[in-house]
Amino acid sequence: MDDARLIEEMMVKARAAQSAVAAYDQLQVDRLVRAAAKAVFDNAEELARLAVDETRMGSYEDKVAKNKGKARIIWNDLRSRKSVDIIDYDAEQMCYYVAKPVGVVGAVTPTTNPIVTPMSNAMFALKGRNAVIIAPHPRAKGCSGRTVELINLALAGLGAPPNLVQIIEEPSIELTQALMKAVDLVVATGGMGMVKAAYSSGKPSLGVGAGNVQVIIDEGTDFQDAAQKIVYGRAFDNGIICTGEQFVFAPAEGFAEVVKAFEAAGACYEDDQTVVDRWREILFPGGGAINKEVVGQEIAAVAKKAGSDLPKGTKVVLLQARGTGTRDVLCREKMCPVLAILPYDTFEQAVEMAHENLKHEGSGHSAVVHSENRERIEYAGVRLPVSRLVVNAPCATTAGGSFFNAFAPTNTLGCGSWGNNSQSENITYKHFLNICRIGLVDDRKKAPSDQEIWAEL
Repeated sequence: MDDARLIEEMMVKARAAQSAVAAYDQLQVDRLVRAAAKAVFDNAEELARLAVDETRMGSYEDKVAKNKGKARIIWNDLRSRKSVDIIDYDAEQMCYYVAKPVGVVGAVTPTTNPIVTPMSNAMFALKGRNAVIIAPHPRAKGCSGRTVELINLALAGLGAPPNLVQIIEEPSIELTQALMKAVDLVVATGGMGMVKAAYSSGKPSLGVGAGNVQVIIDEGTDFQDAAQKIVYGRAFDNGIICTGEQFVFAPAEGFAEVVKAFEAAGACYEDDQTVVDRWREILFPGGGAINKEVVGQEIAAVAKKAGSDLPKGTKVVLLQARGTGTRDVLCREKMCPVLAILPYDTFEQAVEMAHENLKHEGSGHSAVVHSENRERIEYAGVRLPVSRLVVNAPCATTAGGSFFNAFAPTNTLGCGSWGNNSQSENITYKHFLNICRIGLVDDRKKAPSDQEIWAEL
């Protein structure tokens, strides 16, 4: 069967399924969403093993934690949200808000998150009474396919129509492109090439930008606490998460103390530039693209390629950089458990250097500040070109939503115009809805006079 015919048949099935759930009430919808999350939560170990074995990236233990954690937090966030028919009434403005489905969603999912991204896309689509067709990464078609199979078994148990959630079993660039042109909404989570293709599909699209998380440790901060959180975030799932910490700026006056804190947290620090050069070459051969052989690999395996012996128990390697921006390839996103670090003299200088790195790569994504100084936190938030500023927490596991912050739980993080994205917030169910506004005439209001309108400020 040719690509166009396959997608056409999947779309016919999706349209029928979506039409059937369009009349569901909020309780029926939420039961579907819960079932999708619970399917992954209950099978977290199996799906983690499948993902590691198939993609040959990441950590089994961390993927189990991620499967359970994302299922738990996304469902907890969605369970109380209205998404059917009239969802709000603004008495002040006398305006109703009515939620309606977008139709059929096409979701392009990555090899780095082959379980939780299909799960969250399905949950967001179902929350809006939509159908979804998933285009998995070819290197993750098996584990992503099993995820969809388990979700569909759970949905069938609730009497849901078949084909609400579908997946392309043998993915290809051609099929993904055909899908993006056929659906009503595209959500693309993956490389910039795929995101650009989504925006070129002619359909409304949601995409993500490149990650390159910059971390600033403020003077006077608890260095031990900050180092532990940064090392945890960088090592999580062997560093393949786009929200993983990448580059650290530490106060020059306490730099030695910061390094000791990192070493106590499980980092191996290296400042010999001859050795660091070996790491640069293994990470970015010839100063070019990231070496695919190190992506998502355990730090011991990466160190072996770099010809380095690491102390037992090392979780990440901390490399002394030469400079920021284009002056050092280590300023780029390193998709394995490797961090770079530089000292700064003033907090303002740290923000400036972080800004330079983000301009080079990762603009619009995320950054971190470890500080108890609210003014400095606000200073960084105002000046850094990011959509999320994480404070005093591991970015890898909280920028995509947490029980303890205001970021919407998701696996797709918009990066705004900085990252060539249409959204600068975490993508969630509300982006899978059409909203109708019913505007009533408010007799309480009076039109202002021209004198009032044009009064001097």
